[in-house]
Amino acid sequence: MLTSSTEWQNLQDHFNAIESVHMKALFEQDSERFQRYSMTAAGITLDYSKNRITDETIELLAALAKATKVEEQRDRMFAGEEINVTEHRAVLHTALRNFSGKPVYVDGEDVMPQIEATREQMKTFVDAVSSGQKKGYSGKAFTDVVSIGIGGSFLGPKIMSEALKPYRQDNLNVHFVANVDGCHLRDVLAKLNPETTLVITSSKTLTTQETLRNTQSAKEWFLGSATQADVKYNFACVSTNIEAAETFGISKDNIFPMWDWVGGRYSVWSAIGLPLALAIGYDNYEAFLKGAYEQDCHFQEAPLTENMPVLMALLGVWYRNFHGAQSQVLLPYYHYLRGLPAYVQQLDMESNGKSVTLENEEVDYATGPIIWGSEGTNGQHSFHQLIHQSETPIPVDFMLPLHPDCDYADHHDMLAANCFGQSQALMEGQTQEQVIAAMTKAKCSTEEISNLSSHKVMKGNKPSNTLIFDRLDPKTLGSLIALYEQKVFVQGVVWQINSFDQWGVELGKVLGNKVLGTLQDSSVELTMDGSTNGLVALYRQRK
Repeated sequence: MLTSSTEWQNLQDHFNAIESVHMKALFEQDSERFQRYSMTAAGITLDYSKNRITDETIELLAALAKATKVEEQRDRMFAGEEINVTEHRAVLHTALRNFSGKPVYVDGEDVMPQIEATREQMKTFVDAVSSGQKKGYSGKAFTDVVSIGIGGSFLGPKIMSEALKPYRQDNLNVHFVANVDGCHLRDVLAKLNPETTLVITSSKTLTTQETLRNTQSAKEWFLGSATQADVKYNFACVSTNIEAAETFGISKDNIFPMWDWVGGRYSVWSAIGLPLALAIGYDNYEAFLKGAYEQDCHFQEAPLTENMPVLMALLGVWYRNFHGAQSQVLLPYYHYLRGLPAYVQQLDMESNGKSVTLENEEVDYATGPIIWGSEGTNGQHSFHQLIHQSETPIPVDFMLPLHPDCDYADHHDMLAANCFGQSQALMEGQTQEQVIAAMTKAKCSTEEISNLSSHKVMKGNKPSNTLIFDRLDPKTLGSLIALYEQKVFVQGVVWQINSFDQWGVELGKVLGNKVLGTLQDSSVELTMDGSTNGLVALYRQRK
């Protein structure tokens, strides 16, 4: 078991030795700490100096990565080997953004020609829609796109298009629908014209309950103005189930492939990214792919102790398994990146929320953390309080572009000041002596100082990373997303779990379908647990 390994025990001993060391002391002892604990790769600079680490910490964490064969597993993934052992699949989202010109094999077949053909199909489609060459059934150019999917098929394109809002095409509005709650679809469709609306449904098998229901409802809305024969003009599909898509009425030219070696939460690099490409134009979408490719190259080539995804992953392991952190918070100080915490939440928690190892043993250590967050500076006026004064350690990732798309007066200076100031405050804290000195200077009474000073103490020593980039363009965003993907991969390898299945998600789908049958047919006998039976009965009575 991992926890009985020499490398793990060495880290535990090291933690015990430095647990009481404050980061303020580490900065005071080392004037070059920032220079030594910061690095730049693929357009992103990482400052990891505000972490509770020393050179020995990094060496011991790297030894753990070596012992758990992080490098070997990384190479196996990029080579197309079957590392998703529970589903007997390769894991090759990286091949979708491969621009090396080298082949990538799955079961002896080079998949790059298929990938490149799909990219070309996407480019042709996007260019035709954007230029007005490809039109709806009535001969009018498309003005709106409705993208229907769920999970990775929804979050990836939606959040990336929000992040790249300054790069969106002016003549095309892209809308996203995921929730099976009919209110969402109704509100989106109510504003649109069926003649000028392109509907794209993304589902690997075209059997996902929510996506299929939303697509059928969108078709019913469309047929209120058009005919079944017109569906082939205004609908497109990303799926492996070509037969079902054609039966639905979608033209074969409007059907884009998927592969089983791409998981949903890693699928934005595939044709699932078609709505994103339509939103920002194909050239920008390709830049997004190339940014991820640059990060992949860094991940493959850099030594463990100089490798950005590896370092971020190992720091996460350090806090999760040795400091007792239960969560990780992402704080993008940029409005357009506000959706990133939700994206990484799915990426991380669906990947590493596991409790059984690849050797079929239950773990005796913590695995994936809870991922959460919000845009700065909003969180400073709410949950930052918990981060500052809670006894529970909560590692933070701050993010900031140096050049925003828009800067009114000195707004961005203020934003950056808050970002840097928060990381400083988390690290330094505020002693009781400092509080008393400040209150004395403010002429507070002795009684007030006595009553309040302890409440204003902040112990500091709260760890954080800060990610800085020149601007949030498509290439940088691609690099940022790939960075978090590879971080999650490394942690899964260290924890000896499969980061690429999602059996918990699958169980929810199965039970949801079973319950649906009892809601739609009141004659079905209720044989579930007492609580679920009671809820279904209540729904039947009041529906």
